[in-house]
Amino acid sequence: MKRVVITGAGTVNALADTVAGTFAAFREGRCGIAEIDVRDKERLGIRIGGQVRGWNESAHFNRQQIALYDRFTQFTLHAAREAIRQSGIDFSDALGLASGVVLGTAGGGVTTWDENYRAVYEEGKNRVHPFVVPRLMNNAAASHVSMEWNLRGPSFTVATACASSNHAMGLAFQMVRSGAATAMVTGGSESMLCFGGIKAWEGLRVMSRTACRPFSANRDGMVQGEGAAVFVFEDYDHARARGAPMLAEVVGFAMTSDAGDIVMPSAQGAERAITGALRDGRLNADDVGYINAHGTGTAANDKTECAAVAHAFGHHADRLMISSTKSMHGHLIGGTGAVELLACLMALTEGVIAPTIGYEEPDPECALDVVPNTAREARVDAVLSNAFAFGGLNAVIALRRI
Repeated sequence: MKRVVITGAGTVNALADTVAGTFAAFREGRCGIAEIDVRDKERLGIRIGGQVRGWNESAHFNRQQIALYDRFTQFTLHAAREAIRQSGIDFSDALGLASGVVLGTAGGGVTTWDENYRAVYEEGKNRVHPFVVPRLMNNAAASHVSMEWNLRGPSFTVATACASSNHAMGLAFQMVRSGAATAMVTGGSESMLCFGGIKAWEGLRVMSRTACRPFSANRDGMVQGEGAAVFVFEDYDHARARGAPMLAEVVGFAMTSDAGDIVMPSAQGAERAITGALRDGRLNADDVGYINAHGTGTAANDKTECAAVAHAFGHHADRLMISSTKSMHGHLIGGTGAVELLACLMALTEGVIAPTIGYEEPDPECALDVVPNTAREARVDAVLSNAFAFGGLNAVIALRRI
């Protein structure tokens, strides 16, 4: 089995359009959630979100590219460029044949769906742009990444709701570890902050009108976000031979299914994913110092996740730090695990634990150290990133300090 390291990272999200900017926001406990700017906002009950503001597509892509790229694809390519630039990896020759891309998204081209349904049903148009299907398909971002960087190995998209990015990154890890690929570009993206995307989520009645307050007793729901994060996962020996930067080592991954309810989470399913990732990474419970929680800010999710962590870690749970950065950037649905992995990298590389902001009242059912409101300096050697999705789909990734 080969060792797998992360040699590059990139992002755009509600906090910043670079990794360095996102780290700075995490340190400051800055909130990127605010009133959204979308068409027909006055018809929405939910009017806040972690929106990428000031996005200028023309600054990043030419006119022909813009015609082909939905907003979620644009975010992906922007993040991939930063990650591959940092990695310094060159896929132009034989390495491209041995490398691929696997990305996560739940909705794919939701903004393209929204715009074209509006054109047909509201405006009465009988024709749509010939690129509508290539823009909206869930694999669009992965395909465009593969084409831009000559990635001719395994390339595909994973769509498992809120666990999409963790599933994608876990599969990328397994492919590099097994030798099926030398390097994989992986992560996830989402852009559902449009009228149709928000209106659909309103129907579930799990959204907050005010703020995302994970683990706080007065939490009242999740808040959507948008953006992307992309990473280069690479064979350790290959990375070392070319003198690549090594940000962290990916050591474990596990995925489970609750096989229970379509929306209500199971503590047992989450616990099995956590313990599976520890086992896969050959980690003891007390090796882990920090967990980036799924932490959506809904009553059911937060208490279920805390119960799963408490059972999985036993007495060590009281010494763990666990925080939800969704409180700052919102819930990116299929892209959320990728952005949250950045907080794990910051913990390992800079010794700074991102806080759970918006925390106001202790909840006895969430009686863990949730790093409330203020970032904390602490050395940790191993971390977990949790993702638990509708449909009872759980995916947990374990990283270790290099």
